[in-house]
Amino acid sequence: MPTLLASLQLRAWVYTLIRTFFAERHVLEVETPMLSASGNTDPNIESFHTLFHGHVDAGARERWLRTSPEYPLKRLLAAGIGDCYELGRVFRNGEAGGRHNPEFSMLEWYRVGWDHRRLMEDAITLVESALAMQGRRAEVLIENYRQFFLDELGIDPLHAPIDDLQALLVDQNIDPAGLTRDDWLDLLITHRLQPAFPRNRITVIHDYPASQCALAKIRPGETPLAERFELYLGPYELANGYHELNDAAEQRERFERDNAVRRARGQREIPIDEALLAVLDAMPDCAGVAMGVERLLMCLSDTDAIADVLAFPFSEA
Repeated sequence: MPTLLASLQLRAWVYTLIRTFFAERHVLEVETPMLSASGNTDPNIESFHTLFHGHVDAGARERWLRTSPEYPLKRLLAAGIGDCYELGRVFRNGEAGGRHNPEFSMLEWYRVGWDHRRLMEDAITLVESALAMQGRRAEVLIENYRQFFLDELGIDPLHAPIDDLQALLVDQNIDPAGLTRDDWLDLLITHRLQPAFPRNRITVIHDYPASQCALAKIRPGETPLAERFELYLGPYELANGYHELNDAAEQRERFERDNAVRRARGQREIPIDEALLAVLDAMPDCAGVAMGVERLLMCLSDTDAIADVLAFPFSEA
């Protein structure tokens, strides 16, 4: 376990490395609002919200603390600012535990004219640079989602019956009520695949099932695929990247689909980001990725406890 001073020094060094990394590549650092009139509709993410008590002309009274800076960064891209990144705090309600803190630091960046495959290399290089800062190296494994399941579990994640997916998790005693096919696929990653990733390996999985597109483009074909990737260092997921969707009508449908799932689950619907949708068609073709800074710090510190890389964890804040 690192000392408090060592932990704070490591964070400062990593922040310096990040800013140097992007300055050398002419990627602009920006700062966007933490409070917004809209929120994240993802049914698996819960937002904090608060009320503004000032003058009514200031806009919506109910405000949502950001779960990522994605939407305002995309509005900046649509305005033509080019490659950009933000390094700052984000907030997710309910996510507290040994490996999660309700407020944490996120690095998110976008490269104009790139797809997710090219951005994967950018993300790998950044993680390798952080490891090199400590005199460490890691092997790199890049594999598409379908082939990875076939190689590691002997099952085709795109076509196997859901019963076959469940059979691989029978020893986990998971309650199947309400779980979808994508839920079972996610459970196979978190319970069967991810824990076995070597600590000295960067693992990148790309081209996910179209049903897991989130905010990524879908590549048509006999089996349509979502143009996204996830990057792991050892057993920890560090980053999630997309070849970004820039179709406002399709994005609205996805937001509305999220809220339909929320209604079905008894969750509150979240206000859709109309400011984003108003300019999304003007956003240039680009790829973007979000990386959890604490996850990177945990890997660099060789600790499984997020509290070890925070000045004060949530319970002490």
